[in-house]
Amino acid sequence: MQSFLLVGLGGALGAMGRYGVGIWVGRLHSSPFPLGTFTVNIIGSLAMGILIGALTRLMPPWQNEARLLIAVGLLGGFTTFSAYSLDIVTLIERHQAGVAFFYALISVLVGIAALFAGLFIARVGV
Repeated sequence: MQSFLLVGLGGALGAMGRYGVGIWVGRLHSSPFPLGTFTVNIIGSLAMGILIGALTRLMPPWQNEARLLIAVGLLGGFTTFSAYSLDIVTLIERHQAGVAFFYALISVLVGIAALFAGLFIARVGV
């Protein structure tokens, strides 16, 4: 139960952070490019790298709780792109570059196709 609470608390904070950054970036710069989402994805990926690198190097006794609260919850609520990026880097570091490339490509292509399918289902009422 404690694990779920840590993830839930972190997720709520991350979602609020994503919303706040999106508003802040939108006020600073108006553009057809989704700069808010891009900014969140880059910040989240950088933060994930710093966190996982630090936890791996330091190995604190509260490592699992920090991973649940910050990596899974906060950064997961802020942007799942950071988890996606971590998965790809982990595969590359495990010398599975082919799997990493396939995962990156198929995730983007199937994700976009699924969104189009969802829009179609919602618009047509299937």
